[in-house]
Amino acid sequence: MRHIDRRRDMKHPSLPGAAVVAALTLLSAPALAERVTVFAAASLADALAEIEAGFEVETGLEVAASLAGSSALARQIQQGAPADVFISASTAWMDALEKDGLIEPGSRFDLVGNAIVLITHGRGAAPLEIGPDTDLAGLLGDGRLAMALVDAVPAGIYGKAALESLGLWSAVEARVAQTDNVRAALALVAAGEAPYGVVYATDAAAEDAVSVVGAFPADSHPPIVYPAAAVAGRANPAATVFLAYLRGPEARAAFERQGFAVIAD
Repeated sequence: MRHIDRRRDMKHPSLPGAAVVAALTLLSAPALAERVTVFAAASLADALAEIEAGFEVETGLEVAASLAGSSALARQIQQGAPADVFISASTAWMDALEKDGLIEPGSRFDLVGNAIVLITHGRGAAPLEIGPDTDLAGLLGDGRLAMALVDAVPAGIYGKAALESLGLWSAVEARVAQTDNVRAALALVAAGEAPYGVVYATDAAAEDAVSVVGAFPADSHPPIVYPAAAVAGRANPAATVFLAYLRGPEARAAFERQGFAVIAD
């Protein structure tokens, strides 16, 4: 679990937004929680690091963030892991926790959206339009296609759905190098260990050692939506404060800088 404390490095905190002020009033002094534990999809790493810093300065609360594949995090919550907030890259995993009674009623909302792209190692790759006629197997040559786990991790599930929709999956299925999360798939391509990979557009934008070959058509896979919610049974009011901050202007700007499409009001 990764904890980042940047408050000592930021001298002039901004005044809290209205939603955060309202949430902070819910925290009485005796019940004040000093830390909020956030389980979040690995693809949110860069945006969340920026958001953590601003949140800690603005509220005086600390954030302990655990970043991994949404499936792994959801299973940990099902097994009793001490998460206060869950941000998933998949509505299905949030649905599963909600069905199990593990999501605080009324706390869930759709936060941001994303897209999936085909990337290659190095810069300056010639772009192409991805469609049914794309010779992806030919592009791979003797190499592998890096993807997050195609039956468990959202990025892999979306990627497989897109390849199946375009009729490309059967030609590359045996050539897929599956990883525990999308950032690990990105790392394989960045290191040149796989010539191509399928990742989120935001991941590709964060890595200088890869270039985007093309984007998968939006209608080739289910909409990519990241829901956020408080985990039930934790009784940590700081979770309400953090969720309010996620919907505020500072977090919105951080998500947009990282290439996410903001959904939350």
